[in-house]
Amino acid sequence: MTLNSNRRQSRVFAMEVLYSAQISKLPIGECVKNVLDSMKAANKKELPIEIKKYGMSLVDLIQEHHVDLEKIIRDFARDWDLERFAILDRYILEIALTELLYKPDVPVKVVIDEAVLIANKFSTENSPRFINGILDQFARSKGMLADNHEENAK
Repeated sequence: MTLNSNRRQSRVFAMEVLYSAQISKLPIGECVKNVLDSMKAANKKELPIEIKKYGMSLVDLIQEHHVDLEKIIRDFARDWDLERFAILDRYILEIALTELLYKPDVPVKVVIDEAVLIANKFSTENSPRFINGILDQFARSKGMLADNHEENAK
């Protein structure tokens, strides 16, 4: 299994844990157990430890920086009410923003591409474009991505 595949599974695992906690109102620890049990039943095997570790590092960082992440999403989702977002879109954005801000070893374009791929698979028809737009704006505002005219000049 490749690093990208492992990381994608970790991101999906984190998204499922966060979603489970939101829907069930259960503590994160209980949701982790439930999600792992569900994934084991679906895949007929245990989720590898490196996938669990990276996924849980994302969940922990999201819990720790939740207020800041929500503010970023509100700031970049102009004219959108956060409460009207698809729940999964919010978690996909929080996971991607967490990687952009706190996981400098992951390339910016990879983070954005992965968020779009996950949105494409798990969320609404409009989610990939919406998520790409917010993450692209954020990354450009922080100098993580060059502006198009700069890229074209190269």
